[in-house]
Amino acid sequence: MFCSCQASYQTAPPNSLVCPVCLGMPGSLPVINKTAVEYTIMTGLALNCRISGQTKFDRKTYPYPDLMKGYQISQYDNPIAYEGCLEIEVDGGAHKIGVTRVHLEEDVAKLQHIRGAGGTDHSLVDVNRSGAPLMEVVSEPDMRSPEQANRYLITLHSILRYLGVSTGNMQDGSFRCDANVSIRPTGTTEYMPRVEVKNMNSFRGVYNALIYEVDRQAKVVEAGGQVAQETRGLVEERGTTVSQRSKEHAHDYRYFPEPDLPPLVIDPAWVSDIEASLPELPVRRRDRFMEEFGLSRYDAGLLTSTKATADYFEESIKLANLKSGFGLGSAKIISNWITVELARLLNLRGLEIEHCLVTPGYLVDMLELLDSATISTPLAKTVLEESFETGKAPGTIVKEGGYVQISDSSVVESAVKQAIDANAQAVADYLKGKETAAKHLVGQVMKITQGKANPALVNDLVKDKLDALKTT
Repeated sequence: MFCSCQASYQTAPPNSLVCPVCLGMPGSLPVINKTAVEYTIMTGLALNCRISGQTKFDRKTYPYPDLMKGYQISQYDNPIAYEGCLEIEVDGGAHKIGVTRVHLEEDVAKLQHIRGAGGTDHSLVDVNRSGAPLMEVVSEPDMRSPEQANRYLITLHSILRYLGVSTGNMQDGSFRCDANVSIRPTGTTEYMPRVEVKNMNSFRGVYNALIYEVDRQAKVVEAGGQVAQETRGLVEERGTTVSQRSKEHAHDYRYFPEPDLPPLVIDPAWVSDIEASLPELPVRRRDRFMEEFGLSRYDAGLLTSTKATADYFEESIKLANLKSGFGLGSAKIISNWITVELARLLNLRGLEIEHCLVTPGYLVDMLELLDSATISTPLAKTVLEESFETGKAPGTIVKEGGYVQISDSSVVESAVKQAIDANAQAVADYLKGKETAAKHLVGQVMKITQGKANPALVNDLVKDKLDALKTT
């Protein structure tokens, strides 16, 4: 944030991305990172905030071992962005969450706590992360349930990734949450002291921590006790929180203007240029997908949950429309393959769609083979999986695997006869009026033909053969 050290600390050897500034060496002076300021302005605009014409950095003093200088350069009473709002959807309704501020500060070092032999404890300090730009979005206390808080985080996370201001990788600590929880007895207006749960880095963890805290605080009050204003930490594997320290007030940090940095004047023309460069954000893109492609709100929401997925869908649509004779008919076909089959494979491998070997071109090629009846739907799923694992083109996979769909009625009829002869019980069930027994026989035919038989032809022939048995 205030020096030129790289921010790629996640994979770097400990204490290898450091300099006199982020080490807090005497005589070193900070210099403001312009890109970090620009990203903060972008975020503020996306969250409907007002942008300060002049802002400043402040010195925040607290004595933790992960703070190299003994103070943190942050912002207090004059942030870059303020007075915004973020609209979320919960239970089918819209709910506005006020955004108090979006400000910049520097991150702290990383502590690794070690339990040694004989019960001795010590901590290791990795300074690589110290000084990395840290943007903090502070909301108003407008959330009334863990469900609302979860939706707020998911919506904010999506916006930040669309903007490209953060990777949003929670496992790397690139998107973290400090949640404040206050309760009040029904019928009263005053909230009890707030409890902060620090540094949570998963949506599920935040949700579970909030549920636990609401229940814990209620039990304290019901037992006649008082809720302590404190900072707690989440023990994720147990779904509980533990006390870490008493909660400080703002005056405890002894904020004062950072003497080594002048006030920062933000040119309105610069803000206008940034605003003009903002990408289409998730909600607007979702609405456009509904209008332009006739998708349901649910499908459009899935496709626009990440920018990469939305880009993948639009590129697939573009390529499909260029295919002469490919009856795309509706974008619903492409949407389903992306949000169901491709999403399943991505989840199994823990991959993001931008790292997928199945390109939009490959997906459209596979759908063209399906549309032309060259392959069946079961075969299409097999082709997709092989393309996903190997990066081979669908046409190559079909040719090498001999996956061409069987539409020769004499070949399929032979397989139908084989299935009927081998499944006397299913045939008897059908003849007794159990229509679903035919589905079992269809499945057996597909198994015999290794999924290559034309499904529509199989259904017709199975029904014809079974109905013929009724008259004999």
